[in-house]
Amino acid sequence: MSEHQHGDDCGCGHDHEHEEHVFLVTDEEGVEREMVMVYTFESENQVYAVLLDRNDPEADGVIFRIEEENEEAFLVGIEDDAEWERVTRIYEEIAQQQNES
Repeated sequence: MSEHQHGDDCGCGHDHEHEEHVFLVTDEEGVEREMVMVYTFESENQVYAVLLDRNDPEADGVIFRIEEENEEAFLVGIEDDAEWERVTRIYEEIAQQQNES
């Protein structure tokens, strides 16, 4: 069996430069959506991820906390109002800075 070395121009059909991190997320109505991680940031020793609906990229992003357990990372919804206010404020500042540049 040969080992295929992936690179930017290896011809295997994968876009190695823009590989998406896709997650299946179930919303409050029980609808499963494909979400793409578009940004991560850190606040108070926690890491957060911003995900957009893969089929509706113009919709508002969703922010999740990334937690690790046994070397496995998973997304956790933010239940605490104070934490939610803090991370949405940080993300809005980041988004505004990116729009200005």
